[in-house]
Amino acid sequence: MSDTGTWSYAAGEEWAPGDLVGYRVEALDGPLGTVDESSANLADGFVVVRTRRWSLGRKVLIPACLLTRADSHHRTVHLDRTKREVRKAPRSDPATYRDKTRLEALLRYYGE
Repeated sequence: MSDTGTWSYAAGEEWAPGDLVGYRVEALDGPLGTVDESSANLADGFVVVRTRRWSLGRKVLIPACLLTRADSHHRTVHLDRTKREVRKAPRSDPATYRDKTRLEALLRYYGE
């Protein structure tokens, strides 16, 4: 992606790659799910979230720039989107998470 800021984690040690797996994810309007996977590259950052209660535990790809903060004490990351916005995002298949066309569609959807 040409805009590396979109896929970059916020500054600070809270965003150490790999440390977010298992963290709960809070959207603006409540709990969304848990981090199932996070990228190890700070310049190409994302988390894969296993959602709760809708689409039978669907996994969604979230660009790192949408994560506003991490609370290591409560093992929670906060997302700058609502559950509805995430639910309506283009679907991502685990086999194609890093496919350039799918990533570009996701960025267009989130307006980044």
